[in-house]
Amino acid sequence: MKTHAYYKENQMGKQHEEDEIEIDLLEVFRALLEKWWLIIMCFVIGAGVAAGFTQLVITPQYEASSMIYILSNTTKISSALDIQLGQQLTVDFETLATSRPVIENVIEDLELDTTYEDMLQIITVTNPQDTQILKLSCTSPDPVLARDIANAMAKATSDRVAEVMVTDKPSTVEDAVVPKKPVSPSLKKNTAIGGLIAAFLIAALLTLQVIMDDTLKKEDDVTKYLGLNTLAAIPIDAKMVSKKRRKHKSKRKKAT
Repeated sequence: MKTHAYYKENQMGKQHEEDEIEIDLLEVFRALLEKWWLIIMCFVIGAGVAAGFTQLVITPQYEASSMIYILSNTTKISSALDIQLGQQLTVDFETLATSRPVIENVIEDLELDTTYEDMLQIITVTNPQDTQILKLSCTSPDPVLARDIANAMAKATSDRVAEVMVTDKPSTVEDAVVPKKPVSPSLKKNTAIGGLIAAFLIAALLTLQVIMDDTLKKEDDVTKYLGLNTLAAIPIDAKMVSKKRRKHKSKRKKAT
């Protein structure tokens, strides 16, 4: 009998805890719903701040790309082995394109005031899937400079490949052109992220306020938190209380 009573009491305790969690979630939801206007206002303010920061502070970046064909004019693809060789050469060409002699040659030709390490931060060398084409890209706040560097990279890479592999220079597939639109930052993306962050922060603050508030506001709160039954409830006029407080403060000021 004791075991059965203990089990029943334990089950009732778990049910009570679940009811408390459910009520707490409902309270949080009601609090957020009551302050929906504040959440929307913070979203708009956050989005506006992010948009202004993006347009006024962040420097736009432009990207230009050139492409070269890694196989020379004397190379013929006649078998699967030749195709595999071409794929392997693509990996070698990617390494050659970012080697110090190639980068320093570009710096010298364009008379750039930069270093090899800094150039590595603004250039990328990729190989489009299932192709023997090398794509050389440059990202810069100056669209004209981005184009010039991308084209100089293609030329310097071709020269270096011909020198190292003792073969004809790879053919140019496409020259870089001056980009008209920046690739970053994204105004729409940053604006949305700024608004969502602001809305999330105010929602988290409201949720924390509800969780930390342990005052008794309703009759049900007495039973919920204290486990007691209410015998009577006395309604209080909030306006009258505030008026009495103001009068009491004014009397204290006069007395001092």
